[in-house]
Amino acid sequence: QVQLVESGGGLVQPGGSLRLSCAASGFTLDYYHIGWFRQAPGKEREGVSCISMSDGKTYVADSVKGRFTISRDNAKNTVYLQMNRLKPEDTAVYYCATSVGVNIWYFVSEYDVWGQGTQVTVSS
Repeated sequence: QVQLVESGGGLVQPGGSLRLSCAASGFTLDYYHIGWFRQAPGKEREGVSCISMSDGKTYVADSVKGRFTISRDNAKNTVYLQMNRLKPEDTAVYYCATSVGVNIWYFVSEYDVWGQGTQVTVSS
């Protein structure tokens, strides 16, 4: 069964850090692009970051540049999103998703397999 599972979300104070994980089962991520997206209540799903599992090329949204870092571990079939200096506006459900190849990495329509999401809440 092809599946993506996110983990690592939680409640954190402003300025804090979290590391999200996206683990794949039933298939290898080696030939995919993996994107992280987030969706806050009442807002559209937006692209946060993306990584090519084959060559490690990364893409990062301006809103999180310098604070979030995407990385991969091909041996573990897992992608990570390190989130530092978190802000209340980062509060959202975070999803990972796969794409065979991306033209515009932050387009939701470029991705086909999605995880169930993990909640990140930044609040004091």
